[in-house]
Amino acid sequence: MIEQIPEFSVTEISAVIKKLMETTFQSVRVRGEISGCKRADSGHYYMSLKDENAVLSAVCWKGVALSLPIKPEDGLEVVVTGRITTFSGKSSYQLVIEKMEVAGSGALLKLLEERKKKFAEEGLFDASHKKQIPFLPQVIGVVTSPTGAVIRDIIHRVRDRFPSRIIVWPTLVQGEGAAAQISAAIEGFNALPENGDIPRPDVLIVARGGGSLEDLWCFNEENVVRAVYNSEIPIISAVGHETDTMLIDYAADLRAPTPTGAAEFTVPVKSEIVAKLMTQTSRMINAVHRLCEEKKNYLDGLARGIPNLEQILSDNVQKLDERVERLKIAFKNCLELKENRLALSDIKPIYIANIVERKKENLSGLAARLESVSIESVLKRGFAWVKTQAGKTVYGKGDAVKNKLLQIDFADGNVKVMTMEKKDELQGDLFDNL
Repeated sequence: MIEQIPEFSVTEISAVIKKLMETTFQSVRVRGEISGCKRADSGHYYMSLKDENAVLSAVCWKGVALSLPIKPEDGLEVVVTGRITTFSGKSSYQLVIEKMEVAGSGALLKLLEERKKKFAEEGLFDASHKKQIPFLPQVIGVVTSPTGAVIRDIIHRVRDRFPSRIIVWPTLVQGEGAAAQISAAIEGFNALPENGDIPRPDVLIVARGGGSLEDLWCFNEENVVRAVYNSEIPIISAVGHETDTMLIDYAADLRAPTPTGAAEFTVPVKSEIVAKLMTQTSRMINAVHRLCEEKKNYLDGLARGIPNLEQILSDNVQKLDERVERLKIAFKNCLELKENRLALSDIKPIYIANIVERKKENLSGLAARLESVSIESVLKRGFAWVKTQAGKTVYGKGDAVKNKLLQIDFADGNVKVMTMEKKDELQGDLFDNL
C-alpha cells in the first residue's frame, strides 16, 4: 500500500518554510565579510555576508544603520546579530541585521592600513601641503560634539591661556552620519566669507575624546580626510588619546595628543607673552643706554684730539694784527724812500713845468681839431642835417622820397618839410599836424 503524501499549495509551503526559518533563527549571530554593500536612497543598506564556502544575503534598515558604530563597507569582516526571514516572492531568505560589530581589531586595522596607503599615494599626507598654525588667532573654530567634556576642556584651556573667540560647529563624533557631519562642518567653516556676520576662523580644531577603534572610525572615513586636506584654514586634529592615531591626524596640519593639547597649540600663554615683552623692552632700553654711553665716550675721545678752536682763532687774529702793522710801516717806509729818491734826482721843477706846458698845448690842439669836426661846427658853416621823423639820418634822395615828412636841422633850429612825391597824400590832415 502506497503511503499518502500531503499536498500543499505554493503559498502554503512558503508560509511553513517562513515560519520554520523565523522560529528557528529568530536571533542569530553570524560572522562574515561584507560584500556588495549598497546604501539605498531610503537609507537602508543591502549587502551579502560571505566566507570561503557560502554567501548570505542581508539587509540593515535605516533606523538600525543610524546607530551602528561603524559604516558598512566591502571587505570589512564583521559579526552581526539579527534574524533570518524569507522572501516568498523569490523563494529566498536573508538576514535582517539588528547589530553589527567588527570581527576583531585585526579587520579594522587591515582596512585602516589599506586606506592609509591609498591616501599616502595620492599625496594627502604630504608635508609640503601642511599650513602654518597662526601664532595668535583671533577666532578659533571647533568641530566636535556640543556636549561632553571635550568642548568644555577646550574653552577652559583657551580662556586660561589667551582668551579668544571660539565658534563651535556641533556634529556627531561617532556612529552613522558622523563622518558626513564632520566633513560638512569643515567645508562650512571654509565657506564663511571673510567679513561676514559670522567671522571666518583663523584655525580649526577637530576634536573627540577617547574610545575604541570602532568609536573613532568616522575620523578614518574618506570624506573626512579629504575635507581636512582641502581646507584652506589650518586644522589641528585632536581625536582620542595620545596613543590613538586616525587618518585625519596624517592629513591635518598639526596633530595634538588630546583636545586640551590642541587648545595649547592654538593660543600662547598671555602672561608669558607679557613677561617676554617686558624682558625684551628692558633689554632694549639697556642696549640703547649702553650704545649712547659708547658713542659719548667715543665723542669725548675725539674731542680730546681736537685743539682749542678759540686759542687757534686768537693766535691767528694776533698774527693778522702783526701783519697789518708791518704793512703800514712798510708802506710808510716805501713813500719815504720814493720821496728821498725824488729829492736826490737831477730833475728840476722848471723842467717839470715845461713838460706840463707842452702837454697842455698838445691837448688844446686836439680839442680844437675835435671841435672843428663836431656837428655844431659843421652846421655853423652853412650845412644842414636831414633826418626822418624817427630821427634817422637821410643820406640821399632815395631815402628822402621814401618818407612823407622830413626834418632839417640848422645851426639855429630845425624845420619840417614835405617831399614832392608825397605832396598829394599829405594834403589835408597832415598839414594841420605840422
